[in-house]
Amino acid sequence: MRNLSLTLNKLTFSLLLAGHKSCPPNWNRQGKRPKFHSLWYITKGYGEVVINGKKHKLQPGKLVVFTPQMICDKKAARVHPLEFYFVRFSYAMAFEEKDSWQFKHAHEVTFPLQGVYTISNHSAVIVLLEQLNSLSNKHGSTVNMQQKIVFQELLLTFVEDFQSQMLNGDSKKAIEGTIDYMVNHYKNTITLSELSQIAGLSVSHYSRLFKKYIGLSPIEYLTHLRMKRAKELLVLSDVKVKEVSQNVGYEDELYFSRTFKRIVGVSPSQFCEDQKNLRSI
Repeated sequence: MRNLSLTLNKLTFSLLLAGHKSCPPNWNRQGKRPKFHSLWYITKGYGEVVINGKKHKLQPGKLVVFTPQMICDKKAARVHPLEFYFVRFSYAMAFEEKDSWQFKHAHEVTFPLQGVYTISNHSAVIVLLEQLNSLSNKHGSTVNMQQKIVFQELLLTFVEDFQSQMLNGDSKKAIEGTIDYMVNHYKNTITLSELSQIAGLSVSHYSRLFKKYIGLSPIEYLTHLRMKRAKELLVLSDVKVKEVSQNVGYEDELYFSRTFKRIVGVSPSQFCEDQKNLRSI
């Protein structure tokens, strides 16, 4: 799940269909290959799905993500048959990286969720799926925007749920505590050892948990945090690069400039120049 949020954040979606289905007893579909990407979220009842030969039991709280590459058998129980929300969608990859936009079609990018998952935050998922179900009966460009926003919120809820399942409550609290510390003290020198002490963990255990939960190492996260703040200072003020460097925790201006270019794609001075040109348009 480490790179799940990174990949999903680069995708743009179009919702094709959303709704709720109550299956009759013994309902089944054999050997079907989905035509579209879609997801089911089970709210009531029981059943099973066989995906590429592997059987999965279905019950409330189970999320199923189908892709066109799958061969699927679907079956509802005779007593207490399945009820579920469903969403059918298409996607493409579109994101900006170092001042350049990247585009890829769905057949070039494997969707990062496939198969059956267990969701803990049942109530939050139901609320969002019910919103999508309600919006499916309306039409217009504004409704389409709302659908996309709610669907993104739904995916974010899944990501956060998976992250929560990876860590127990104490570990999660410790990681989030060090994130708060970095946000409030990024101007100061911060070491990995210092962060692990705040978390009450060994350096190796802290680093492993942090990357598992956030997707970046603690120092990578701190660097991105500092570069984000540096961009804000360069855009919103007339301070010199050296002052910005010191303001975000770097005494060595040259090292700051190299790090800025590695993360942002251009030097701080070029970034300033680009922003001035944009304001003058």
